[in-house]
Amino acid sequence: MHTPRELAAVIDHTLLRPHATKGEVERLCSEAAAYRFKTVCVNPVLVADAVRLLRGTLVGVCSVAGFPLGTHLATTKAHEAREAVRAGAAEVDMVIRIGALREGDDHAVLNDIRAVVEAADGRDVKVILETCYLTEEEKVRACILAVEGGASFVKTSTGYGPAGATAEDVTLMRRTVGENLGVKAAGGIRTLADAFRMIQAGANRLGTSGSVAILKELEREGQRG
Repeated sequence: MHTPRELAAVIDHTLLRPHATKGEVERLCSEAAAYRFKTVCVNPVLVADAVRLLRGTLVGVCSVAGFPLGTHLATTKAHEAREAVRAGAAEVDMVIRIGALREGDDHAVLNDIRAVVEAADGRDVKVILETCYLTEEEKVRACILAVEGGASFVKTSTGYGPAGATAEDVTLMRRTVGENLGVKAAGGIRTLADAFRMIQAGANRLGTSGSVAILKELEREGQRG
């Protein structure tokens, strides 16, 4: 059983709503510092604020590129990643060109990933597959392209598609990338049971906006013994 501290260390405390305000980011960062989450994940325009609010803590800042549709040009995604890093982001979660993958245009998908990895300049890049739109074969192919493109993680979902992470997808992704790449589960992780299900399936990072509720649930379990 994970302790609250151990579980917090694999959570990206997430606020990616388009209507998020700076006041909400302040609360997000305060919670992240208190619980010692791995990162906060915010949209690019809020990276600088989050970096400032978390200065002096061990919590990193993650941002996104090509979010949430993945339909931006590779140059646009790379620019987003570069600007996020310049503002202080330690990690970038990018959405692949889902349509290109489904059409079998692996070259376009790979170039997209490589452009963001290069722009991130050594920071971790997580490649979002948006698994709810993909067949098993497409999920496997996307994972292989993420490895070839130099990414650090593959990630299930944006949280904006019709479905989020499943344990089955996490297991498939972990089996495909092996132990040398991270697997991030995101989308629909709202309870402690959800979190543990994803970790048991092979995820070593979780993205959720329900982070505090999940940690409080674990704390209550610990108190009950």
